Amino acid sequence: MRVVHIINSLASGGAEKLLLDTIPIYKSKGIEVDLLLLNGASSPFMNALEETGCCSIYSLGLKSVYNPMLVFKLIPYLKKYDIAHVHLFPSQYWVVLAKILSFSKIKLIITEHNSTNPRLENRLIAVFDRFFYRFYDRVICVSNEISNTFINYTGLKASKFVVIENGIDLQKIHAAKPYFKNEISNLFSSHDFVMIQVARFDKQKDQETIINSLKYLPESVKLILVGEGILKIKSEKLVEELQLQDRVVFLGLRMDVPRLLKSADVVVLSSRHEGLSLSSIEGMASGKPFVASDVPGLKEIVRDAGVLFKLGDARDLANTIEKLMTNETYYQEIVDSCLKRAEQYDIQIMVDKHLHLCQTIV
Repeated sequence: MRVVHIINSLASGGAEKLLLDTIPIYKSKGIEVDLLLLNGASSPFMNALEETGCCSIYSLGLKSVYNPMLVFKLIPYLKKYDIAHVHLFPSQYWVVLAKILSFSKIKLIITEHNSTNPRLENRLIAVFDRFFYRFYDRVICVSNEISNTFINYTGLKASKFVVIENGIDLQKIHAAKPYFKNEISNLFSSHDFVMIQVARFDKQKDQETIINSLKYLPESVKLILVGEGILKIKSEKLVEELQLQDRVVFLGLRMDVPRLLKSADVVVLSSRHEGLSLSSIEGMASGKPFVASDVPGLKEIVRDAGVLFKLGDARDLANTIEKLMTNETYYQEIVDSCLKRAEQYDIQIMVDKHLHLCQTIV
């Protein structure tokens, strides 16, 4: 069985990180798997995957992923594989068109990573989506909520949809060694209480709320923000406006996230919505309390394990952090419950479910 994963790029993001972690496991299980990128621009994720030597990485160029001519570049690749596993828009459109034009018999799988995106609110796009989804043999949804959303959205039979929750490399998280805080930044001391958020900078992730929460917390509370994105500059300006430059550190895209998580005192994700966030699972597995906004995709994972705060409410987040700072017993209870919850999301289990699905459709 030959499998190719197709995605826009390996720039950054949860879907991209998932491929970085899962493709080597496919290979270790004897599956012939490769990766095809619409845009093959170099990135830390790509470099890390290349270093494993576990797969061939093909690029269709360095130009816009929205160029319809990519359909014709895809056609020769579809003839080489039994299954194409597709991630994200517009890859999901171009692959279907390439299959139609080439009369290929390749089986198609798509993973839906989010329950909310702009496409769901556009009636014209909804018409196109319902057409294109018909050509996928299976639609993997990373949560029951996403599955229900897309069954209603597409009008397709429920039998086409399968729920497979995301997983993380628990061994890698557990084995990671923390940094001393002053190794991360000379702004930090061992006495500081450090929050960390790992997320791309865009509207969905709402870094503004966690930055604003510092206004209500002692000077000894510091913040690490890991990631890149279109709103990073806006977040940097907010830090300057609030005169928090000595309390907030922007680290960009990092490959040592497990070590950074273990170096902080609490892990936060202030998203407006999520699918099944890898960052949330990694945060719970890090041995630190995990705090998240009370929104779909997070509350299902975090409830009865981590701590939820009101969406966009910086003061409520600050109150949550302060309780963790001042109550050691409560702090440890949250740590223990988070660790227990994270054990349910082992990446090995996820890959086994993916492989079983592939075997049922070939």
